[in-house]
Amino acid sequence: MEILNPEIWVDKYADYLYNYTIVRVNDPIVAQDLISETFLAGLKSKDNFKGEATERTWLISILKRKIIDHYRKINSKKGKAEVHISYKNEDSEGDWLEENAADPFDKTAEDQMENTELGLAILACLDKLPEKQATIFKLKTVANYDTEAICKEYNITPSNLWVIIHRARKTLAECLEKNWFN
Repeated sequence: MEILNPEIWVDKYADYLYNYTIVRVNDPIVAQDLISETFLAGLKSKDNFKGEATERTWLISILKRKIIDHYRKINSKKGKAEVHISYKNEDSEGDWLEENAADPFDKTAEDQMENTELGLAILACLDKLPEKQATIFKLKTVANYDTEAICKEYNITPSNLWVIIHRARKTLAECLEKNWFN
């Protein structure tokens, strides 16, 4: 039966947790914050540790929840009906929807027609994606399904899910660039 030893967590697990986190959030400061939050949550809930897993596995399970919460927080701020598309180039950090969608309170007939045309173009581009990729993309980005639920349903890992989402976004951006922006 495993026993917790919080005094050595930073020395023993910080590097491992950082490597685990950085590939999932791609931001060193966010990764460090999430690891700190993980250690704090571990300290707060150490009485709940049953010893059925190793200390590292237990900390990773806390960290996974922290990463999920991080993305939920980010996505809840942006709204429910969003599609992230990198529309300029790989170096661009802009969010196409936030930068280009018209203000709903300042729409002209032309804006409404353009938004309708864009919506149709997005749907047409979604139809060109492979079926599984399109379904997973819609579930995650439009319907806001939980990563864990999608992974269970399609028997994929969270890493596979994010690769599928990334590829779908990239393909959609290319399709829209070719069929709508020009």
